[in-house]
Amino acid sequence: MARTENTVVAVVCGGTSAEAGVSRVSGRGVADALGATYRSVVTIEYDNAVGDALREAKPDVVFPVLHGPPGEDGTFQGFLETLGLPYVGSGVQASAFAMNKVVAKGLFARAGLPMARDAVVRRDTAGPAALDDVLMRLGPRLVVKPASQGSAVGVRFARTAAELAAAVKAAFEFDDAVLVEERVEGREITVAILERREVEALPVVEVRTPEGTWYDFEHRYTQGLSEHVIPAPLPPAQYARTQEVAREAHRALGCRDLSRVDFVVPASGEPILLEVNTIPGMTPTSLYPDAAKAAGIPFERLVAHLVERALDRAG
Repeated sequence: MARTENTVVAVVCGGTSAEAGVSRVSGRGVADALGATYRSVVTIEYDNAVGDALREAKPDVVFPVLHGPPGEDGTFQGFLETLGLPYVGSGVQASAFAMNKVVAKGLFARAGLPMARDAVVRRDTAGPAALDDVLMRLGPRLVVKPASQGSAVGVRFARTAAELAAAVKAAFEFDDAVLVEERVEGREITVAILERREVEALPVVEVRTPEGTWYDFEHRYTQGLSEHVIPAPLPPAQYARTQEVAREAHRALGCRDLSRVDFVVPASGEPILLEVNTIPGMTPTSLYPDAAKAAGIPFERLVAHLVERALDRAG
């Protein structure tokens, strides 16, 4: 009891990324939930004055609720390491690995995890010949993604050379490297990972959106535009395999505390691993809190558990 009464928790959110607004909504939710356990919870904007704000607050632990670079890619985590402040979530290296989809897929491949075929297009080599080669190797159904963004920011689909060129050009607005993947048809599935006594896969969630749409930025964060089906109606073997791959992906990147692992699961066969999010959304429409709730973990207890893990690491 003494620890919860005296502990100062700093929730850091916001910033300048394309997902900053979502981060602030998540941050408010986390701060409000932590208030049920800790008397001193302060919310800090991630800006040029974040260091001064942290020194003034003198937190015992920091809870980053940051989406996209530079808050989720290891930059802020390294800053906290320099300050000697314990924090919730993955460390510098795992954060950097997970944020870079190209690096992450390399580590997943070494772990033997199932993924879609892909190609990497870089700004300095993205000429017509390179894009034609991508079409020839991967076929005409493609997904184009900036290498280091989350929440489906900058993601487009392409079927033709002209569409591919336009999608790559748009993705270069966010990153100098672009990941192009073969588009796999199937259910949009996510698995929340929570470390308690072990690396634990929470109930599998299927995301459903209206006919002709997909789980893009708008459908992720607009109330009523997506449905979370828990547990996902997968065949038992596929369900268990999806949880297994999610745990292995979390371990392959060296993540800690929590993550959310996204998949496309076809009608039969292996689940196709897409990416790992080291700081999942915590908004009212977010998947991670819903998965925890389905596992019998109220939001207030979830965030307090994560804070206690960070405090335990600090000794």
